[in-house]
Amino acid sequence: MNLSLRRRIATSFVSTCLIILILTFTVFHFLNGLNKKVESISAKSNRISLLTDEIRISAVSILKYQRRILSGKDEPGLVEKITSLCESLATQLQSLDVLFEEAEVKKVIAQMQTYVDSLKVVLNKSSYLSRDAVGMSTVGELADKILDAYSEFQDIQYFQSVERDKQITKIIKDTKKNMMITLIIGFLGTILLGLVIPNKVSLPFKKIKDAIRELQDCNFDVSIYYNQKDEIGEIATEMNKMIHNFKVFEELRADRINVEHRKFDALASMTKKYVLVVNADGRIMYLNNSLYSLLQVQSDQVLDRLLEDAPIPKSVVEVYDMALKRRSKLENEEIMIEPVRASEDQGPIKEEEIFKGYANVVPIRGKQTNLDYYLMVLSRELFT
Repeated sequence: MNLSLRRRIATSFVSTCLIILILTFTVFHFLNGLNKKVESISAKSNRISLLTDEIRISAVSILKYQRRILSGKDEPGLVEKITSLCESLATQLQSLDVLFEEAEVKKVIAQMQTYVDSLKVVLNKSSYLSRDAVGMSTVGELADKILDAYSEFQDIQYFQSVERDKQITKIIKDTKKNMMITLIIGFLGTILLGLVIPNKVSLPFKKIKDAIRELQDCNFDVSIYYNQKDEIGEIATEMNKMIHNFKVFEELRADRINVEHRKFDALASMTKKYVLVVNADGRIMYLNNSLYSLLQVQSDQVLDRLLEDAPIPKSVVEVYDMALKRRSKLENEEIMIEPVRASEDQGPIKEEEIFKGYANVVPIRGKQTNLDYYLMVLSRELFT
């Protein structure tokens, strides 16, 4: 699937926003879950504490009224009050039993419920005016058992409170751990997106930049490989066309220069005079055939070499140095050239082999000074 650059950037932006939203909602989910669990535990704990306080008040009231009965005080309605407290206590124990799931706690609550029901039965069978010692003793024992069971329940509740605190601490720790893992994953994902997406977007521009640098170095054997059908793909296609046109133009220019060189070589070879061309840096660019014969050198010995490093007579070098320093035309400068023997076997040099003549140096100006060329023509006669 080929996406345009605009759509690619938009897609990257939307993807980044979605990741941020997902991270935000995930963190919110963990925080909300922590809040709900803590609220649930706190609400249950508060409910248990409230019921425990009510049960304690009811149990203490039953014990107080039971002691009045055992003391023999004649108070009308005392049995009815204890019976009412027992019914209230039974209801409270039922509500408390629903809040617990542990078998140990349910066992203690059931035991208290049994004692309360037994106390209600005993109170219903006896009256305040006609009570016997056995019945009153049973009421006292049941009230004490209710109080003992309540004390046992309080001990269990204390240990459960410690466990509840540990549970809340564990929930908070797990939530922090999950949030930290989520944030680390989000951080790594953001870094990955930050590395991948800009690279994907900037890669075609880097290819174009590299191609332009190659063009600056006059390397036209370069092309931009980009197969996406988007805006950058269109730019790459047009640049490849432009590079091809540059290459064609360079080939035509090179052919034109070669043609001109051949023309110049033909004209220079036709003349009987000696021709030498040097650029503004003092490098030898051209010698005609007559001069090759006179100096007895090969092209690889002189071409593209500095005058000082090539087997060029000293008098010729001195005239060129003068022209290069002055950057002007020189006329009828005296020149003497003595051919150099390749070996001792060549024998003595003949008088006619010594060149004595004159040199004219004509500068051929370029658009810049470093593009100038200096044409030297040697002749045995004065130039007119």
